[in-house]
Amino acid sequence: MKNNRGHTDRDSAALGPEPAAPQTDLTPAVAFVHEHLASQAGAVTISALAAMTGLHQNTVREHLDQLVEAGAATKSKAASTGRGRPAWLYRAAGSPQTGTSEYLGLASVLAAHIARTSANPREDGIAAGIGWGRDLAREAAETRAEADASEGGAARSAAVEQISAVAETVTLLDELGFAPEPADTTASAEAATDRRSFRLTRCPLLEAAHEHPDIVCGVHLGLVRGALEIFGDATADSELEPFSEPGACRLHLQDRASDTADASVTTSARKPDQ
Repeated sequence: MKNNRGHTDRDSAALGPEPAAPQTDLTPAVAFVHEHLASQAGAVTISALAAMTGLHQNTVREHLDQLVEAGAATKSKAASTGRGRPAWLYRAAGSPQTGTSEYLGLASVLAAHIARTSANPREDGIAAGIGWGRDLAREAAETRAEADASEGGAARSAAVEQISAVAETVTLLDELGFAPEPADTTASAEAATDRRSFRLTRCPLLEAAHEHPDIVCGVHLGLVRGALEIFGDATADSELEPFSEPGACRLHLQDRASDTADASVTTSARKPDQ
């Protein structure tokens, strides 16, 4: 798993998500940590925030203690996985819950079980994710077909067929809560191979991903591969870089669609009301 401790505070702020509402009673350094904490979809560990902000863990811990004391953050124990002392998890006060604590706890326990019993945890996670992605993509395709049939929209169906597998997969990730954003890139090699990059700025299983990144992030990569297969591009290349930059993971996909589908990828990555 990559980290970004080499980034300066300015670099991290530029690469991370949009800041939350400013806290006027916080120092700039503490507010900087609060912005990253508030941008996350779930509770996070000190080490995760250190990787996102580029700050030392001790510095992050001090700032988090100030946020908790000020009532701007909450602190709780992670679900026990049977290995050592559970980590502390921090969440910005008032941030939305992305799932019940029971569901998130179950995800952590299942990931821990795979870690203990599998000879290749990451590959098993990817395999599980592929099956999950196939199921989700089939459901999405069936829902779309039913909508087309009810509307009698032959023209609409023809237009939908022009959407690339990458565009549909990115839309699915958005619906699942990953909040993908097209990544700015000027790499000529990437452009020449139709390779597209996206920033995944949210994670539905963030707590479990921090505890077992190889497994949970492997599941998410498998999800992408399974969806691409069902949406019509089983041979598309895909690569996921977990926690690769402040505020986001980065997903790389091979887009074989025509130029007319490129706009669909960009517009479907984020809904207008987000």
